[in-house]
Amino acid sequence: MTTLQPGGKVYLVGGGPGDPGLLTLRGKTCLQEADVVLYDHLANPVLLDYASPEAERIYVGRCGRGTYRPQDEINQLMLSKVRAGKCVVRLKGGDPFVFGRGGEEAEWIAEHQIPFEVVPGVTSAVAVPAYAGIPVTHRTLASTVAFITGHEDPGKGETMLEWPRFASADGTLVFLMGVKNLSMIVSRLIEEGKSPETPMALIRWGTYTRQQTVIGTVGNILERAEAVNLQPPSIVVVGEVVRLRDQLNWFETRPLFGKRVLVTRTKAQASELSNLIRIQGGEPIECPTIDVVPPDAWEEVDDAIEQLATYQWLVFTSVNGVKAFMQRLWHQGRDARALAGLRICCIGPRTADEVRRFGVHADFVPDVYQAEGLIEVMRRAGVSEQRVLIARAAEARAVLPDELVRLGACVQIVTVYKTVAPRIERERIAHMLRERAIDVVTFSSSSTVRNFFQLFDGAEDLKKRLNETIIASIGPITAQTVREMGLDVHVVAPQHTIPSLVQSLVDYVKRQVPTS
Repeated sequence: MTTLQPGGKVYLVGGGPGDPGLLTLRGKTCLQEADVVLYDHLANPVLLDYASPEAERIYVGRCGRGTYRPQDEINQLMLSKVRAGKCVVRLKGGDPFVFGRGGEEAEWIAEHQIPFEVVPGVTSAVAVPAYAGIPVTHRTLASTVAFITGHEDPGKGETMLEWPRFASADGTLVFLMGVKNLSMIVSRLIEEGKSPETPMALIRWGTYTRQQTVIGTVGNILERAEAVNLQPPSIVVVGEVVRLRDQLNWFETRPLFGKRVLVTRTKAQASELSNLIRIQGGEPIECPTIDVVPPDAWEEVDDAIEQLATYQWLVFTSVNGVKAFMQRLWHQGRDARALAGLRICCIGPRTADEVRRFGVHADFVPDVYQAEGLIEVMRRAGVSEQRVLIARAAEARAVLPDELVRLGACVQIVTVYKTVAPRIERERIAHMLRERAIDVVTFSSSSTVRNFFQLFDGAEDLKKRLNETIIASIGPITAQTVREMGLDVHVVAPQHTIPSLVQSLVDYVKRQVPTS
């Protein structure tokens, strides 16, 4: 009998086919609870971000081309972690019980009397064809669908696949892991009577932005696959439903499809930009170049909070500034009532939205979301001989306080946060840039620009590669910082917001596509 420490349990979680948006809510919850995550080659590494930073992450998938970690070793690893009282998530691609060895692992777990739960995932057998515009069933074209392994266990001795039935079936055939044995699959289907004119599709890296689809027939698919050197992981679809792709191809027609976009925002703020990139068909590569940390000392901020009643204006120039100031206000035993009587001015709608989260309404939001816009609205409202408190980052442009002083205001600046360079996978990002594996680099502030170049200081070859890459800036100030680094800027958002940045990038990419 297995001796367990309290809390020891295994969650066998299906991570879906690749698109992180297809992870189930239950799967996300399990990852958040995990002490240890054992993940496979086909599980999108982005899903690991849902696990706690303290959680142990162990790769148990492919170890070099064609080599896999022995199943016994994976089983013993699970056992040792559970015995230590760990909550273990065994994260697998697709659904664990659809050609994912999940049944074998669940049997072993049950035999060792380990508490476990199976969390189904969206199977690639359905999702990948759907992302290629191919429904696996259709009322007039396919009333049945068969999921077939394209790679049987060689230890069986003889095949368990019923090729005569597959060849005679009028429904859809979906072969998983079938590309390596594509020649055999095609020959067996034809041998058993399948018409060579039957439509056939091969889909590689389905649901990812690097998805590749090859369309043909049973008679010519081998030639077409060889022409593009199609490699695993790929799914094979056979049947009349393949003809619907011309009409239903929704994913690969998205404007940013096939584009890898570097996101340089802080880890905490990257999700909005990353999600919008995914919606447009792109693949976000998160590389946070700044991290938001508290100031060196709070005395100056605390003094300003004590004297809030003496100010007429409170100005926020970023979402981070709002969060930091309001959290400090709370820390001092106060809340939004302490802002009564103050005119609240925010640099843009996102900053105003953050203020609203704390129960406060912004009195002024300029049409131009930068310091110059703030200056203009405050000038019109009248700031002469009034006290203005600006809560912002340690490093910021001097134009706002300087111009307000020139207008006759008494300005007090307090540093409520600092931006620093975080630890990132520098070599991985550098390698992707050198290999031209990144198509777009986005910058959401001047700080992200300066920190990005500081991270790769001295790598002149990377600057050359960046000159071949689309550079997208959230606004003119950030764009000017990029130009000072010696690079061209291709996209500048007209409104200094993340949605505007993404839409401007989409418009730019569309303009680059030749018209027929």
